[in-house]
Amino acid sequence: MFGRRNSTSIVTEPPPQRPTAPAVEEHDDDVGGLADLWSPGKTSVRKTVEQLLLERGQITESHLVQARQVSTQTQGKSLTHILLSMQAASEGQILSALAETLNLPFESPDKGKIDTRAFELLPMDYIRKHAVLPMRFEDENCRILVVGMADPNNVFLVDEVRRKTKKELKIVVITAADVGRLCESLTSGNSDMKVDDIIKDMSDDDVQVVKETEKDDVTDLEKMGNESPVIRFVNYLIFDAIKQGASDIHIEPKEKALKIRYRIDGILFEAMNPPHSMTASICSRLKIMANLDIAERRLPQDGRVRAVVHGRKVDLRLSTLPTPYGEKVVMRILDNRSINVKLEDLGFGEDQFTIWKNQIEMPHGILLVTGPTGSGKTTTLYSSLRVLDGNKLNISTVEDPIEYHLGSATQVQVYDKIGMTFSAALRSLLRQDPDVVMLGEIRDAETARIAVQAALTGHLVLSTLHTNDAPASVTRLINIGVEPYLIAAAVNAILAQRLVRKICQTCKTEFKPTEEMQEFLTMQGFGEVTTYKGAGCDKCRKTGYTGRLGVYELMVMDDSMRDIVTSNPDVNVLRKLAREKGLVTLREDGFRKVVKGLTTVDEILRVTEAA
Repeated sequence: MFGRRNSTSIVTEPPPQRPTAPAVEEHDDDVGGLADLWSPGKTSVRKTVEQLLLERGQITESHLVQARQVSTQTQGKSLTHILLSMQAASEGQILSALAETLNLPFESPDKGKIDTRAFELLPMDYIRKHAVLPMRFEDENCRILVVGMADPNNVFLVDEVRRKTKKELKIVVITAADVGRLCESLTSGNSDMKVDDIIKDMSDDDVQVVKETEKDDVTDLEKMGNESPVIRFVNYLIFDAIKQGASDIHIEPKEKALKIRYRIDGILFEAMNPPHSMTASICSRLKIMANLDIAERRLPQDGRVRAVVHGRKVDLRLSTLPTPYGEKVVMRILDNRSINVKLEDLGFGEDQFTIWKNQIEMPHGILLVTGPTGSGKTTTLYSSLRVLDGNKLNISTVEDPIEYHLGSATQVQVYDKIGMTFSAALRSLLRQDPDVVMLGEIRDAETARIAVQAALTGHLVLSTLHTNDAPASVTRLINIGVEPYLIAAAVNAILAQRLVRKICQTCKTEFKPTEEMQEFLTMQGFGEVTTYKGAGCDKCRKTGYTGRLGVYELMVMDDSMRDIVTSNPDVNVLRKLAREKGLVTLREDGFRKVVKGLTTVDEILRVTEAA
């Protein structure tokens, strides 16, 4: 068995054959059926892909010799990979030969041979990513699904497709180029009808834009962006994204298509494919809403749209980026309802919640929340500040940008262009008699040093860092330029976190974990446990997940930890000491939530690393 195919490469070498009885050549002297038994000298060896390409005249001996030389110097690359990269043979020629070695049919289908009922069994993103195309049904009862694959050897992908479609599969071999071509033609053909259908119930004032400034320029683009069908379509786009709980809207022009995707629960989903001709008008309408320059299409632009959607105030952060096929637009949806989460509802374990709550009630020190972009750090900080008594404490924040309004705090916006940096704002805030200061991010040595000084002079400082786990944050501060003894004295606790999707409660079902999943659970100290997954329903968009919760790794600095930090330790030493003191890693906390039936093993493995 050989490796999986990635999104751009083709694995084409046939797998080694199992030691079963080989095929037998026919002989006239068949005595008593003995010729049916295997004997030496009567085997027929299955040809390799390279041998078939040679026989067909599609490659030469010199090509094969050169590919073998390259193969000896390149780890993990098969001969057929190398032949393809050498352009000695085409993808179609290689996959046709591979299909013959596997006794599978090879096809070059056109749009007319694709059954849309079969095609819609898998999401478009999944089809493109894995080059696997549901083509048609083999029988009248639609029980057997014919699936085209560019990597028919990937048995894991075959099993996954079988689970997703809930059909018996018949595999045929097709090229990844054919998969992409058919996806484009199948999605562009019915897009005009789709737009008319979805905007028919929308009115021009369903989304009301709160204008801050007026423009006097009137151009053809502005006129195009103010046409009623475009207004209704953009209104529907914003309304539908908010209704589905999306955090971002991606409008991506391609060569002959326009793709619109929503990010829901941290994962991008393809929402619709309007006609490519609407690209300029949609982009112009959004620029008008954000008061951007609609005539400038060569440079990136950023803006903000304040809107009221059916009485609900939302902020949209707009970013445009020029591409060869038009401007790509991404809108971040900032909705106060999504940030108003109580601290106890974030997903903390009981011990973690108690310890963290005690830490944010400390009179001074630094509390750090770490993790990659989109891991929920801002939500944790805001929820933590809401626990504090804003009437008795002077709470101030420095952010870039201010994403959500916090009534109990004084919020300051960073403007680097005019010198209003994190460090400058923090220095000024310290003259404002603060009790608690929240910094959006510690990103340079000056900001870090001022934060440490603030913590050492009686202020509680909350901030974020971009590190993979809690112990690595100490190393990160040292690398920025903070002295180890200052870190040891100022930092009280470090919280690393990730967000995982929760199992949909509507379609939640019990299932027996696979051997691989059970192995992971056993490694984390869990024996035979009941696990759950979402079967997929309309509420969760057939994904099995709705909503997200956090997994956490909380490292509290006690005296022994401070002594170790003072000596500028290696991160592995610090991590080992923290584990000895009972640190629960991100993965361990995640598996605890799996056992509680809150999420799945796949989600934990997706967002965490092995400790």
